[in-house]
Amino acid sequence: MKKVPIVFLLLLSTAVFAQSDSLGGKWKPDGVAGVNLSQIAFSNWAKGGENSLSWVFFSNIGLTYEGAIFKSKNNFKFAFGRTKLGEAAYRTNDNEIYLENVLTYQAGWSVDPYISNTFRTNVSAGFDYKAATEPKVSDFFDPAYITQAIGFEYGKTKKFTSRLGLAFQETFTNKFRTYSDDPKTNDKMEAFKFETGIESVTGTEFLLDDNLLYTGKLRLFSRFDRLSVWDVRWDHLITANINKYLNVNFSMLILYEKDQSPKTQAKEALQVGVTYNLF
Repeated sequence: MKKVPIVFLLLLSTAVFAQSDSLGGKWKPDGVAGVNLSQIAFSNWAKGGENSLSWVFFSNIGLTYEGAIFKSKNNFKFAFGRTKLGEAAYRTNDNEIYLENVLTYQAGWSVDPYISNTFRTNVSAGFDYKAATEPKVSDFFDPAYITQAIGFEYGKTKKFTSRLGLAFQETFTNKFRTYSDDPKTNDKMEAFKFETGIESVTGTEFLLDDNLLYTGKLRLFSRFDRLSVWDVRWDHLITANINKYLNVNFSMLILYEKDQSPKTQAKEALQVGVTYNLF
């Protein structure tokens, strides 16, 4: 457990050092926030149907520092939404917090050394709506995944970045310990799991048309004691800007984590939303 704050202190100290770089570096913020809505209502509709309301609030905020020596990239994603169908209670349709920090030493090589930290968890409780009793299966910081990595990054162009490094992953749970349980121990279910392995993160960004942007990110993680098994998180997002405030988003998340489920998970959404540029 003591390994976690030590790594965080290391990341914090290097970030402060990057901020104090006196060779002309600047912080550049960027970000958007918005809400996607879908609604339909009936009144005396003979052909049948049910009222429905669905909304998702989202934000994607970045903060980048680039100096002569260090480059710091920070990204915070937040998404939370609910859906109501007819007289049924509201159900959660999106539920995630994702924070990523990457500090790169610009050595002038083909690839540059970096350290990184990522954090992901739920915004609120998650439920299994397929089950008859709709049991709660997750909650805020239950589970929570924190991963630190050190290695080398290629980031010469915004269209393609990739990094590969030695990674340390911590899994925290409270009530839902199946996410952190060590199957090798039969006497108890652990609330904390520490793993070492290899992490690879590749990002792409392409302007498909004047108002059509594709962004993608592929994260792979494998543990040293199970190198034949890889965790996969593959994000896709296509955004079409209608005007300054309206856009259409098509997103797909493909996820495979054997500790969560033996099957590949997928989430897809097509939404029209209102966005606002924060910076």
